[in-house]
Amino acid sequence: MHPNHTPQRSVEVHHPTPILSPVVHPAPVVPVQPGTVPAVASVVLPDGRIVTGYAIDPARPEPVTAKPAVSRTAVNVALGGVGFLAVCGGLLLLTSFIAALTAFIGQLIILAAVIFGGWIAVQVLSGSGHKGGTTVNIRRAVIKRNHFHG
Repeated sequence: MHPNHTPQRSVEVHHPTPILSPVVHPAPVVPVQPGTVPAVASVVLPDGRIVTGYAIDPARPEPVTAKPAVSRTAVNVALGGVGFLAVCGGLLLLTSFIAALTAFIGQLIILAAVIFGGWIAVQVLSGSGHKGGTTVNIRRAVIKRNHFHG
């Protein structure tokens, strides 16, 4: 585009507002009784202003009270007591575990006896109609053992 055909824009110019230094009024002198009100301190800043205020003493921390020393014997007795309680608790758990394991094994033995006894009862009480098992005739066996022939 040709420079003659560019649209014109309005331009605003902002000027900064200067900061005026405050008017310095000297602080009035007030008679002070010593010891009741702290002394007033004045400081002149680089730009000529005067700042007036009370001087503050730095805060002092509270003195730390010394903790009483703990006896080595007391520490050893406390640790020994904790260790003794831990051992007693472990033994209690161990005996409980052994008792539970013994009861479990007893239950397994009883279960095996019931199952085996039931199997034997089924074998004995089953009639001769069962062809697959071994049949024992007690009378004939006794006679053969004693050499009686019929």
